[in-house]
Amino acid sequence: MERAVLCFGEALIDFHGEGRDENGFARHFVPFAGGAPANVAVAVARLGGTARFAGMLGADRFGDFLLAHLRDAGVGTDDVVRTAEANTALAFVSLDAAGERSFSFYRPPAADLLFRRQHLRRQAFEGVRVLHVCSNSLTEPEIAEVTLEVIQRAHRGRARVSFDLNLRPALWSAGRDPLDHVWPVLHQADVVKLSAEELAWLAVDGEEATLDRLWRGRTRLLVVTDGPHAMRWFHPDAEGELPAYAIDTVDSTGAGDAFVGGLLCRLAELDGGPEAIDQLVGKRPNLHEVLRYSAACGALCASRRGSFTAMPTDAETRAFMEAHA
Repeated sequence: MERAVLCFGEALIDFHGEGRDENGFARHFVPFAGGAPANVAVAVARLGGTARFAGMLGADRFGDFLLAHLRDAGVGTDDVVRTAEANTALAFVSLDAAGERSFSFYRPPAADLLFRRQHLRRQAFEGVRVLHVCSNSLTEPEIAEVTLEVIQRAHRGRARVSFDLNLRPALWSAGRDPLDHVWPVLHQADVVKLSAEELAWLAVDGEEATLDRLWRGRTRLLVVTDGPHAMRWFHPDAEGELPAYAIDTVDSTGAGDAFVGGLLCRLAELDGGPEAIDQLVGKRPNLHEVLRYSAACGALCASRRGSFTAMPTDAETRAFMEAHA
């Protein structure tokens, strides 16, 4: 039986600055294939899983670039749609001395925001064990409606739903409060991944109240990463933490997506529906091994430049885990 991970949302071009002029500005920019859901799809494929990507690309050279890189990585692209109505989204990435990144987005308008219900193939969910989305497909009303429809179709097929908040405030218009649109998706997700900063942003009424609110929905596993600091995990009946791997960060772009890709690749191996997550949490050593694997994927990605190009293989990940046991 196929155990596919379907990633829905944006694919875009990450332009990484190289060189510095006398004012500290990049002398030139190098394009890398990226976009959070697309990164996750590539991560899953590189790890040996079955990955598919659903989204819209511009009928431009950047769209050609992304489609070629998705296919080269082994990602299924039957659910990629092209349009001439808007260009492929762009992001210019700046890195500080510690390898932490900041973004300048050229979106909207962008092709990924024009994906509509009629673009969803009936066969898109065949063999799908996990659906993955993030908040960048909630920033405008039309694409948000499609995202919720994709989630409902995944539920009907008993697939697990993964949500990485991946908050980018610059992508939200002034009159659209992300909190109002993020919580309905959080309540529909079986697995949620947050950064420590995102958990703090959500926890306007305190962390305990936020967790209580989260458990009122479908969520069975929350994982909170914090860069070089310990990751925390939460379940309605348990919680814990694991140390992060100590590495020299080169480029943190895509590291969170690599973590999610590792996690979803492993969750796709589990038999059963969403209840399989409860069974995993009940076997604590197995859960910790899955989370260490995910963290190793993120660490390896952060030690390299790029997005798609930085995603590790399964062999690299397991070798890294053994070397850092």
